[in-house]
Amino acid sequence: MPLSFQSDSHGQIAFGFFNIEADMLLLEHYFFFANDFCRLVCELARDPDSISRTIQIKGFHIKDRDKIGDLMGAIHGIRFKGFIGEIYKKFAFPGDQRDFKQNPLGYQTRSVVKSIIKPFSVQCDIGLTIQKSGDASICEYIFKRPVFFELIHYVLEGGYPRWKDGILPGYAAEMKECLEKCTISYFRDFDLSDIIE
Repeated sequence: MPLSFQSDSHGQIAFGFFNIEADMLLLEHYFFFANDFCRLVCELARDPDSISRTIQIKGFHIKDRDKIGDLMGAIHGIRFKGFIGEIYKKFAFPGDQRDFKQNPLGYQTRSVVKSIIKPFSVQCDIGLTIQKSGDASICEYIFKRPVFFELIHYVLEGGYPRWKDGILPGYAAEMKECLEKCTISYFRDFDLSDIIE
């Protein structure tokens, strides 16, 4: 489930996984795959010159809220509007609440998710920049450093409700390793102590 995070630029915004069988993330009205987000963070963590340099990945933009859909309606199986509605038609919310865990094999559904999002969206570049101030920007959204760290933690943990069986997918494990080995001062106090192995 996406959670609410405090941005400096737009107040409370939604960020996170929105279906347990898909490894796509949403950031308000932008959508991109979690492995690409992890790759961006790794690039920043490995590059001592990463401050003020924008790194980009490909993603999708859905401007119209109706085309995004109704997450709670789709979860409850009562309203299948827009992109999210179509995702839940394909990958329904589990009948047993105990099965509500983020699937670390969600990358296997990427081609299906891409085919579903394309009619609702336009492809776009998703840019991530670490400012000299320490703030991070993703597209037009600006986050203080601690909140940006919360976004990274969210992905490492498998969001809410966490990774199924406590297993990190390869891209999250790689990001964790990048952050563990990172010597760049920006990430020096990033806390990995509560992240599963």
